[in-house]
Amino acid sequence: MKTFKFPFSIAYADTDAGGIAYHGRYIEIAERARMAMLRGVVFPEGDLGFVVRELRAKYMRPLRLGDEFVVETSLAKSGGASLTLEQKFVKDGDVYAILTVAAAYIGAGMRPRPIPENVFAIMTD
Repeated sequence: MKTFKFPFSIAYADTDAGGIAYHGRYIEIAERARMAMLRGVVFPEGDLGFVVRELRAKYMRPLRLGDEFVVETSLAKSGGASLTLEQKFVKDGDVYAILTVAAAYIGAGMRPRPIPENVFAIMTD
């Protein structure tokens, strides 16, 4: 499976008063990484795309103001209309956090539908 790398750096707005990255920012940064992964994908007309069904976060060590790291996103599991992604926050070879995101693919009418081949292919080729 393919691993998408999204570089990021912790800014002052990402931190608490102690200069440690606020735990909720990891979710926003992971969302940005997923959006970058899907940039340029053309969804079928009427489809809404992916919606998050479940999110788990495991924090191992804190990221701090000025830290530069990479979010590594990879496909952990796939079904017909859903998938699970693992997103690791990696700095200097060490994993600082892991977010596991389960998402469903939604078509017209807010109904789950099979993930289109062109969308699935960018995660596996």
